[in-house]
Amino acid sequence: MSTATRDASSMTFVCAIVGPTAVGKSELAERVAQRVDAEIVSADSMQIYCSMDVGTAKPPDHSSPVTYHCIDLVEPGTPYSAALYQAEARSAIKEIVARGRLPILCGGTGLYVRAALDDWVFPGGSVESPERAALEQEAVVLGADRLHKRLAELDPPSADLIHPANVRRTIRALEMVAQGQSYADQAAGFQRRTSVYDARFIGLTMARELLYDRIDQRVDDMLAAGLLSEVTSLLAAGFRDALTAAQAIGYKELVPVIEDHAPLDEAVEAIKRATRRYAKRQLTWFKSDPRIQWIDMTDADLDSVLEDVVRLVESKGPAVTTGVPAPKTWRLDHC
Repeated sequence: MSTATRDASSMTFVCAIVGPTAVGKSELAERVAQRVDAEIVSADSMQIYCSMDVGTAKPPDHSSPVTYHCIDLVEPGTPYSAALYQAEARSAIKEIVARGRLPILCGGTGLYVRAALDDWVFPGGSVESPERAALEQEAVVLGADRLHKRLAELDPPSADLIHPANVRRTIRALEMVAQGQSYADQAAGFQRRTSVYDARFIGLTMARELLYDRIDQRVDDMLAAGLLSEVTSLLAAGFRDALTAAQAIGYKELVPVIEDHAPLDEAVEAIKRATRRYAKRQLTWFKSDPRIQWIDMTDADLDSVLEDVVRLVESKGPAVTTGVPAPKTWRLDHC
């Protein structure tokens, strides 16, 4: 981002509502948006995919009075990246501001939140470029160690940061070297928490037991809303690889049910377990950001929280009165 663009963006006020899945981010963001004439920019790495609706808890089409952005951007399985999301989200923010409305970034994908709002510069290059394909083939033929040694010769600081077995990052670092950039320099920039906007970060948290109950209920509600039929349709459309990807929680667990007649109840329990673990990872990511003002939703009255957040937005103040310290990370054995 150029200095002039950064200076202009820094005058733009953006509210971000973040936190673990099922904590109530979307409901709060939508209610705030209706009160302050805002539009919502989704920061969910799965809601970008068309036809993956029930399992990603997308807002139903045409049923919300609030305008959403960064939803249904690409077909399932289409390569996507935080850099592409950054461009899409910032374009949406610019358009929202041009209409005289407030952008509210809402979601639980921490990488997307920071890509949209923070002073991150991603290197150029396509996620499906011939150069990347050639490097991937080299990794297969020559091995990861050989590729990493080449990086060590060309960019020692970056090689020091990347494990020799991490082929994906090694390839990305080599791509950056070819573009005159350094993975090490980019990594150092990621450590800085400087927004390109006048941003306020609100984090929602909740007692673990209550959040897990909400996650379990959400999964049950998704099954009742037709998640199994959605997965069946996506498989019939040829999106099996996308549904079995590591991040496709709620989809990959149901594929064996459809294809191999695996027990549905076991798949449902696997979805709940994986979602709980994902919530733990989200909390770990967000709690490291000192800019986030946390609101404990365990015993909170949503109307009172709404009024606090509305006051924050309207005054562009530094904090909310119900703010609490960053939550502790939960142990995995409780998941």
